[in-house]
Amino acid sequence: MLPRSFLFEINMFFSPLLLFTSVDKTAKRRDTVVHLILSSPFTVNKHKPWIETSYHGVITENMDTVLLDPPLVALDKDAPVPYAGEICSFKIFGQDAPFEAVVLNRTSGEGVLRASSHVDCESQKEYTFIIQAYDCGAGPGGANWKKSHKAVVHIQVDDVNEFSPVFRESLYKASVTEGKIYDSILQVEAWDQDCSPQYSQICNYEIVTGGTPFAIDRNGNIRNTERLSYEKQQSYRIMVSAFDCGQKKAKEDVAIHIEVKPVCKPGWQGWNKRVDYEPGTGSKQLFPKMHLETCGGPLSGVKAMVELQTNHIGKGCDRETYSEKSLQKLCGAASGSTDLLPAPSPATNWTASLLTDSGRESDLIYRFDGRQAANVPDHVVPQNLTDQFTVATWMKHGPSPGLRAEKETILCNSDKTEMNRHHYSLYVHNCRLVFLLRRDFTQIDTFRPAEFHWKLEQICDKEWHYYVINVEFPAVTLFVDGVTYEPYLVTDDWPIHSSKIDTQLTVGACWQGGEVATPRFTQYFHGSLSGLTIRPGRIETQKVISCLQACKEGLDINSLESLAKDIKFHFNPAQSVLVVEGEDVDSINTAMTKVSYINSRQFPTPGLRRLHISTSVQCFGEDTCVSIPDIKAVVMVLPPSEPRITISGSKQLVRPASVLRSPLGVAPFKELRITSTVMKIRRPGVMEVMHNLDYCDVLVIGDELEPERESLEIQHSALLGKHLDATNSTSGISIYGVDSMAHYEQVLRQLRYRNWRPASLTERRFRLTCSELNGRYTSNEFNLEISVLHHTAPMEHVNHMAAQSQYMRPVHHPLMIHTPNSHMSAPPAATVVIVVCIAALVIIVVIGIYRIHATHQEGSRDEEDEIKDPESDWEGSGLNITVNPMEVTENVSKECEEEDEDDDVELVGGMTIVESDSSDEDEEEGNKGRQEVNGRKQKGKPEWDSSCGTY
Repeated sequence: MLPRSFLFEINMFFSPLLLFTSVDKTAKRRDTVVHLILSSPFTVNKHKPWIETSYHGVITENMDTVLLDPPLVALDKDAPVPYAGEICSFKIFGQDAPFEAVVLNRTSGEGVLRASSHVDCESQKEYTFIIQAYDCGAGPGGANWKKSHKAVVHIQVDDVNEFSPVFRESLYKASVTEGKIYDSILQVEAWDQDCSPQYSQICNYEIVTGGTPFAIDRNGNIRNTERLSYEKQQSYRIMVSAFDCGQKKAKEDVAIHIEVKPVCKPGWQGWNKRVDYEPGTGSKQLFPKMHLETCGGPLSGVKAMVELQTNHIGKGCDRETYSEKSLQKLCGAASGSTDLLPAPSPATNWTASLLTDSGRESDLIYRFDGRQAANVPDHVVPQNLTDQFTVATWMKHGPSPGLRAEKETILCNSDKTEMNRHHYSLYVHNCRLVFLLRRDFTQIDTFRPAEFHWKLEQICDKEWHYYVINVEFPAVTLFVDGVTYEPYLVTDDWPIHSSKIDTQLTVGACWQGGEVATPRFTQYFHGSLSGLTIRPGRIETQKVISCLQACKEGLDINSLESLAKDIKFHFNPAQSVLVVEGEDVDSINTAMTKVSYINSRQFPTPGLRRLHISTSVQCFGEDTCVSIPDIKAVVMVLPPSEPRITISGSKQLVRPASVLRSPLGVAPFKELRITSTVMKIRRPGVMEVMHNLDYCDVLVIGDELEPERESLEIQHSALLGKHLDATNSTSGISIYGVDSMAHYEQVLRQLRYRNWRPASLTERRFRLTCSELNGRYTSNEFNLEISVLHHTAPMEHVNHMAAQSQYMRPVHHPLMIHTPNSHMSAPPAATVVIVVCIAALVIIVVIGIYRIHATHQEGSRDEEDEIKDPESDWEGSGLNITVNPMEVTENVSKECEEEDEDDDVELVGGMTIVESDSSDEDEEEGNKGRQEVNGRKQKGKPEWDSSCGTY
């Protein structure tokens, strides 16, 4: 038996249970057994479940399990009572919380929290919601369930490094100034879509491009590791990558373009160091994109000087390289000048021993080194120098060695023997040019101006200059490169007493023929000379002097009208220096883009021309002005297309001796033609061009001309209206002067060869050559031969078988042709043939007389045929032919065959000759009269042929 108190306690403890007792009747002792029966209808749910008040959990994104702290466990005091002491569920209260709580063990109350849908840290990093636990109620049906208090749950979403860094810009650009070290040139920035600091932060940047003078720090700042140079490299392109803190690399690198800017240095920009110039293109701009950079400094004025340096080209610049005579003729100088330094030749051999400076594009330059000089022959020396004359020369001279230099004589006229008097001379002494002129003694024995001194920089600057001394005694004027200079010192001296002592003219030194044991040269010249001439009786005009020394290349300005009004500019006389001034920088820039180079020569000297530009600026106030450095450039003149001069025409003439004896002789070059072609270098192809010639020489091949019996000459009227002149000798004739090829053709066609005693002459041969630019371009050698036909002396004979017409002009000196068979008698059968042939010859004579008459009536000839051709008279002369009858029978058929073989052979006066100059293709329109006569001649030819047809 249990005590009552125990039963009460049990009853109190198991209040929700039904208590009943039973007595074991089989037991010897009567014990009371207490049975605890759980019965739902009778269970009482007295207590609520219990959970923690707050939970903290962590979930990794893209997963579903949540790790809670503390673990999710619910307790109920009703346990172990079924249902009432069990936990049936957890409920979550929160808006859109993607979680669910699941009971793992109802009895123990353990549960788990898990994601009900995809959890993305990038979308939401943490969640906060309410959770409650529910017991199972009072029975299986869950009635009378109780819930726990509300607990707060904080869930943090752990990030996964699923994204790579991405740069915010697709391209970064920056510019730096050369020569500086930068702490940061620019900053690149990348970002990561991951949500956590570990994976969303960029922990490192890296330059992928190797070998660059740049570095980058972890914050993306790029700096240069060395000083950059604009001249070395103007820009850099580098690639940069980024890494997040999880060391995940960016999928795409970013490009960074860094431009290196030159240090803002005041100066000219946008110009090329070399400008190519193609001959014949006219004026070409030198600096089309040039501008002045002032780095923002305010300027009140700019002055720029452009200098074209051509001292190494020819005689100081690109000039025409024609001979001195040709240039004087071209410039309109008066004739009569004497060239004291001509090219060496058999006729001008006194310059053969002098040193020449080669490679000057046919410029004839003599170099004197203090040991060479030349005596000018007496027949060349100008005589009778009056009060007016001119001395001119090109000279290049430098400072003389030594403290007190000796005189350096350019030209000297002194006593040849006995005495040592200088009559006139031109010399250099201590960089002073001195002209000495000692006049002859007259009735007035007084002091006269004798020495004229000039002190100029040009005399010793080692550059080419053109010196002209005009003497109008007692005044003497010096021109240097076309600029007038008066003497700074004039000294007087006594005149020279006249004597019978001959004088000697020398070049390069002075001849000392007297007062010394051995005559010798003294006062040698050191330098270069060219074109030394003296012209007695006249002085040269300013216009001619400017023409003779004019440069064919220089600077120019295009579109003057487009320049601003404040721009001022001026050239030096040679146009080798241009000065441009202005107040506005933009106006100066515009003006400088108009500066051009021009070379007017058809065949310029190729090579470099140097350019030098110096600039000075003025600033407002007293501020320090910027300094503009000088710039240097070159103009490259490209080689011109070289012409090929070709002379063509008939190379063999056959003329009877009577034509050579006639007053006009024969025109050997009547069919001459001169052409010139060039092979284009940059545009392949051959084309004909027109240009000038400067001389054509006709040389005699074989024995020289004998003046007492023959001549080669040209009428002076043929040279009128042209820039041409001619000189002849026993070796031939030379036509010179700068003129067109057409004018040379006209003059050469009118050249005449005469021989008034040609009995012993069988042929004469000539060679023609022409030149452009003093031999720089020469033609082919055109050889021509004149063959002379001879015959026996004429005999008086009257032909009674052919009656003279009343319109036929009688000729009383017929020509008889003798052959070796003339002593044979003619057979009777040939009588008829003789009569027919003689009749045909008479008809031809009549036609010839009529042609001469018609020619005199029409009289229409062009310029080249103003002088009547003697061959035409000879061809058309009325000759009464007496033929040996014995000759005709044997040769008549032979003559007919020869006539058929060559259409150019004509029977005139009983003999055959080659009619080589009967027409001129270039003068068809001016020779209508001749064409009509030729037509009549051809019309009469069938009658001649009919006489031979049956024999």
